[in-house]
Amino acid sequence: MKIGIDSYCYHRFFGEVYPGQKIPTKNMTMHDFLKRAKELDVDGVSLESCFFPSFEDSWLAELKAQLDEYGFDRVYAWGHPDGLERGKNWDAYNDMIANIPRAKAIGADVMRVVGSSLMFRHEPHEPQIDALIKMFKEAVKVAEHYGVKLAVENHIDFTADEILSLLEGVGSEYLGLNFDTGNFLRLLDDPVRGMEKLAPYVYATHVKDLFPDKNASPTDWFFFAGVPVGRGLIDNQKLAEYLHKADFKGFLAVEIDCPHTEWTDLEDEAVAISVKELKKIASAY
Repeated sequence: MKIGIDSYCYHRFFGEVYPGQKIPTKNMTMHDFLKRAKELDVDGVSLESCFFPSFEDSWLAELKAQLDEYGFDRVYAWGHPDGLERGKNWDAYNDMIANIPRAKAIGADVMRVVGSSLMFRHEPHEPQIDALIKMFKEAVKVAEHYGVKLAVENHIDFTADEILSLLEGVGSEYLGLNFDTGNFLRLLDDPVRGMEKLAPYVYATHVKDLFPDKNASPTDWFFFAGVPVGRGLIDNQKLAEYLHKADFKGFLAVEIDCPHTEWTDLEDEAVAISVKELKKIASAY
């Protein structure tokens, strides 16, 4: 089983600094990130397009060349932070469609997308899912044309059963799941039980580990904050086992979004520890 890194781990260095974090003295380019991923000897990268400095054909070609040089598997990630806004933002839909050929341009055959987010989690979910089914039924036609599979993320919005109803409602091999191991837990939905149901649909992953943060309120979405893989509550070994049984072809991509107080501003160390732990997990398969 392959392992990788999502560039969102380094969001602070790409200009998105959370409250309580320090502004870094030096920013990171996408090429810097790829170089670091190569140093950590991973197999693949998931690239957050919100941090791309350009969508010009020449820049995308340059990015693809570096990905090819390093031999990385790759996922093109679209939708941060709120994606399609529970199926109500058609401007976002058009932007998502415009990004499908960009995914193809960098050699990605999987594009992570976002249907909703934590911002809308308290609104009724059934109307959101119905609206997203309509959107994705149209989007998969474009995705199929380009040979790029869409992988919708559980984005602190829907439970595993709700994600399953979304995928079955669209009913296309060109819509699967970007399984985020932490975001189900943040909805108090057991990720292991979720993986039992969803493993056959998984095209990409965000491998998180989470632990309650003493400085956060239980009502905060980041109450379960990010720690290195192996240091938290999530049984990522069991999740990998289910993926292996389902013949998962992608890679386990570590993602640390909202770091635990003890790991604030220590993202690179947390990533390195996570990669080491994921290599242990992957070695079982």
